[in-house]
Amino acid sequence: MTALLPYLRSRRFVVGLVVTLAVALLAVTGPSFAPHGQNDIVGRPFTTDGAFGTDYLGQDVLSRVLAGGRSILLVSLLATILGMVLGVLIGVVAAYAGGWIDEALMRLNDVVLAFPQILLALLVLTAISEPAWWVIVLLVGFSHAPRVARVARGVALGIVPRDFVTAAEALGESRARVLLAEVLPNMTAPLLAEAGLRLTYSIGMVAGIGFLGFATNPGAADWGQMINENRLALLVQPWAVVLPVLVIGVFTIGTNLLADGVAQVAGKGGQ
Repeated sequence: MTALLPYLRSRRFVVGLVVTLAVALLAVTGPSFAPHGQNDIVGRPFTTDGAFGTDYLGQDVLSRVLAGGRSILLVSLLATILGMVLGVLIGVVAAYAGGWIDEALMRLNDVVLAFPQILLALLVLTAISEPAWWVIVLLVGFSHAPRVARVARGVALGIVPRDFVTAAEALGESRARVLLAEVLPNMTAPLLAEAGLRLTYSIGMVAGIGFLGFATNPGAADWGQMINENRLALLVQPWAVVLPVLVIGVFTIGTNLLADGVAQVAGKGGQ
């Protein structure tokens, strides 16, 4: 708990935490208090009846938004975790091993970074008729790994030459133990900040994939897919598009504030 105190003193971190948790809570508990089922037809298409009107099929927009967050947040979170784990592993191994291993891993990283994330994802998803949720997790997670690896390597390069790492090696500790017990614990703050940014990008990418028609369940509510489904009637019934955009926007602002708060505290700690 003491380790959290510096973060709780950061206004950005606290505001970001509150906003992020609020949207996550809305996504998790939303279906429980939605006024209608996510697929219930409650009126004519694109009417302004009710709190936020109806969508292109006559389904309640508020109910769809409340039900459409679980999948996008879960997929984004899992993709972020996967990308962070792979990226940190690659970056730390490259920094610690050095030499040709470092060079090979980083040049492969550069090759992957040369391709736009969304294009790689669409290339794979186009070849799959009905992409499962785990396919999107893998695609988004793998696309994050090279960027995380560069950050992790940069941080690890400043830690590997330090005396406590050299002392652990002199005591005969295995390389794996040196990495896990000495190097990684000293990289926590920068990696937490990077994780916040990766989560923000994951949300945007998963929502973008849904917008382009590659949602894991075409019949279920999905914030990204809702924007695509209702965009043609934006001037007639704007809430069907504006409401999911607002929720996605608020969540990304929250995660960005979290990442900025962590980076701010880490910067003060390093001074």
